[in-house]
Amino acid sequence: MHAQRRGIPISDGGGGGGFNPQRFGGKSLGGAQSGSGSSPDSLKRRDKYEDSITVIFKYLDSSTYGKLDSSIKDFRQRFPIPATNIYLGNLGNASRSLLFSPNLNAGWDAGFHAFDIYRWKKETTRFIHTTKPYSEINYFLGARTEQMIELLHTQNIKPNWNFSFNYRLMNSPGFFKSQKTNHNNYIVTSWYQSLNKRYNNYFMLVSNKLQSGENGGIIDTIDYLNDPVYKNRYSIPTNIGGDPDFGSNFFKPTSSSTNRYTESVYLMRQQYDFGKKDSLVSDSTIYYLFYPKLRFEHTLTIEKNKYLYQDFVGDSAYYKKNYDTALLYSTDTFELRENWTVINNDFSIYQFPETKNQNQFIKLGITVQNIKARLSRFNKSFYNLIAHAEYRNKTRNLKWDIQANGELYLTGLNAADFEATASLQRFISKKIGYLQLGFQNINRTPSFIFDNRSSFYLLKSSVDFKKENTTHFYASLLQPASKLKLSGHYFLLTNYTFIKNFYRLSQESSLFNVLQISLEKTIRVGKKFNWHSEVYFQQVVGNAPVNLPLIFTRNRFAYEGPTKFKNLDIAFGTEVRYHTPYKADGYSPALGQFYYQETVTIKNQIPEISAYFHFRIRPMKFFIRAENLNTVRNLGGFGFTNNIIETQGYPNPGLQLRLGLWWSFVN
Repeated sequence: MHAQRRGIPISDGGGGGGFNPQRFGGKSLGGAQSGSGSSPDSLKRRDKYEDSITVIFKYLDSSTYGKLDSSIKDFRQRFPIPATNIYLGNLGNASRSLLFSPNLNAGWDAGFHAFDIYRWKKETTRFIHTTKPYSEINYFLGARTEQMIELLHTQNIKPNWNFSFNYRLMNSPGFFKSQKTNHNNYIVTSWYQSLNKRYNNYFMLVSNKLQSGENGGIIDTIDYLNDPVYKNRYSIPTNIGGDPDFGSNFFKPTSSSTNRYTESVYLMRQQYDFGKKDSLVSDSTIYYLFYPKLRFEHTLTIEKNKYLYQDFVGDSAYYKKNYDTALLYSTDTFELRENWTVINNDFSIYQFPETKNQNQFIKLGITVQNIKARLSRFNKSFYNLIAHAEYRNKTRNLKWDIQANGELYLTGLNAADFEATASLQRFISKKIGYLQLGFQNINRTPSFIFDNRSSFYLLKSSVDFKKENTTHFYASLLQPASKLKLSGHYFLLTNYTFIKNFYRLSQESSLFNVLQISLEKTIRVGKKFNWHSEVYFQQVVGNAPVNLPLIFTRNRFAYEGPTKFKNLDIAFGTEVRYHTPYKADGYSPALGQFYYQETVTIKNQIPEISAYFHFRIRPMKFFIRAENLNTVRNLGGFGFTNNIIETQGYPNPGLQLRLGLWWSFVN
């Protein structure tokens, strides 16, 4: 407890250092609020010994700090599946965005992204500093024994050393056969800063174990879904996966046909600074400051990834028809697997031109990357040598925020890949708000599943795929006063790679472009009633193997605010999601990929409707939701059986009741 009460280490700049109270006007934060700062504080505690708790965090490559979110307005901020995503009908199954989102990362990539929303990533891992030990216990329960458990504990072992642990279990048997999921995520972090503020050590362990049952979709989406005999959706036959019994035990395997991905990241970053000492006196307490002028940094990253598709009762006719692969027997095991180990050694130097502005720096570095692959036919080793540079400047008056960075693969497996990014943000006025302009250009080697050495490469002949090139222009206008955000994205793409007909790899050599415009606005309808509206417009120009809904919209009509009870805040209302008809991507279970198709149009006449009641009592947040209310109809009796289909062969469930409890503790 003595360690938690001491002063907060102070220093910052370029992804390193501690917390500087001057960044918040030298005042005590009291507690943690939502990132927008609009929600009441739920982490503040008052007792005769302590006035408040301060919990702040930063990301590894960020130079700014955030505070924990205590908002209850939007459940999607706490739910793994974003509002702009569709999925295959069960929490934990493959998912993709309705918005155009190409791969904008150069360099090596295995190519498995259908489960990205369930991963915890090193880029979004939080390094925390807290004045008291802080814990969260979050429990979420849905229909058909769907559940999610999430734990967080963080504390400062010493005033200059923090330890954090996160765990999440996600398990759902599903409404249809062979779609059971069981995901486990772990994060362990350590953030140590020496007493003289010169040395920083960051450590993280991020582990994801994802298991998703694959059923290949139901055999017929018309006859079975409209037959009262199959009102219990679990009795509908599926293309693969056999005929398993319903089970909610997360210790048992998901199903006979499963995608299993295991990914682990070990990272240690060490920094040593040369610079200027200083101090700050506040309320007779001396805070020792240190302003770096030159920083040396070494980052060691080890990634171990395993990708496995396994079907123990594979139907020979199904795999022959969809993958042109013959099994030895009519029912036989079908398996695809590959393992990867990627080791990065990065050496970087920072220079801070302005002593009192640690958000301005120049960074130069080089990365040596060693890659080892264990594939189905042989083992192989690769390497990359990467040079990178970055300039960042957030002015002290907070009006300008400039970022520019570049990365070039000098030699190796991904030689000549590069990324170039520039962003400029300007605070214009309180009335107009913030204006941001940005540019990206990415030249990348196609993901490794497009390489004929991959275990998931099922083409009978070798195809030479050229490097993809994507140019991305974007702009946004943010008006906090009027709660308005207007954004625009313009993409130019050549050599775009894609998959069609389950496994056929292809590339579009001609140039095409995609325009995307979004509007987010909160409209005050009454004293405490709000209308939160999001509208997205997308248009593809050119001969492009991309199908997108022209318009997607999400609207929440809600009562939000405190009540006459001092410690009670509530938010209740309805949520409506809708998109225009389009030829939606199909899904290939063996490759774990969504693929381009031109024959089936997804057209849902009725929007997706949910009702919710959220409330908070001090540190406890409760979420009660009834989703898919639009599926109600009379099919051999009243029920929620008018299942919406977002991916051909994969109906979404009917009514889903979901309950959530988020509980925070200060020790």
